[in-house]
Amino acid sequence: MEYQIAADSLKDRVILVTGAGEGIGREAAISYAAHGATVILLGRTVAKLEAVYDEIEAQGYARPAIIPLDLQGATKQHYIDMVETIEEQFGRLDGVLHNAGLLGVLSPFDQLGEDTFDEVMQVNVKAQFLLSQAVMPLVKKAEDGRIVFTSSTVGHEGRAFWGAYSISKFATEGMMQVLADELSNSNVRVNAINPGGTRTGMRAKAFPAEDASQLKTPKDIMPLYLYLMGPESKDVNGQCIDAQPKG
Repeated sequence: MEYQIAADSLKDRVILVTGAGEGIGREAAISYAAHGATVILLGRTVAKLEAVYDEIEAQGYARPAIIPLDLQGATKQHYIDMVETIEEQFGRLDGVLHNAGLLGVLSPFDQLGEDTFDEVMQVNVKAQFLLSQAVMPLVKKAEDGRIVFTSSTVGHEGRAFWGAYSISKFATEGMMQVLADELSNSNVRVNAINPGGTRTGMRAKAFPAEDASQLKTPKDIMPLYLYLMGPESKDVNGQCIDAQPKG
């Protein structure tokens, strides 16, 4: 499907992107800025966030903001404080892209370490739960609130050896559906994206022998990310959409 979005579709909107330092998060942040949004870059590595910040500024887009936060160790209070800061600085929050995620270790189920399971669930599920709770009051005030989660093909159908990551993505889709149903009579739309095989560091870690040049780049799949964050998607809610549909 061809997703169309006006060049200034995100003008005056404030959008928070987690995992904004590299890969899909970085590309989404730049794309949102290019379409008029003020982007809040959240990630754990300040140097990477600063590089994205500099790129957005160099293009002459609205000045972004940086929030260094490691989702592994963040508590409920961290998210509450963060949202207070966003409200003080910007007075609004129109959208959130939950993009940060951990792959963990690919291994047989019976050899999956408890530490690995806890780490993946903390970043991929609990952090998104706490962040979504914290942003809810602000996003509900937006004219066109948007919350977009990131799923995976292994979040639709469990796959051998994908253990904690696959389970976390099933949980992500469940969280998205619960939220979408609860907010169905509001101005907020909640959806998820399955990016599919994309040329990122996480993909390379999962498939080290793969020819990455055959994969789509994060930029290639941006139309869907823009569409679900903009006003054009006002009738889409509770869906997990494949960025690279088969056939």
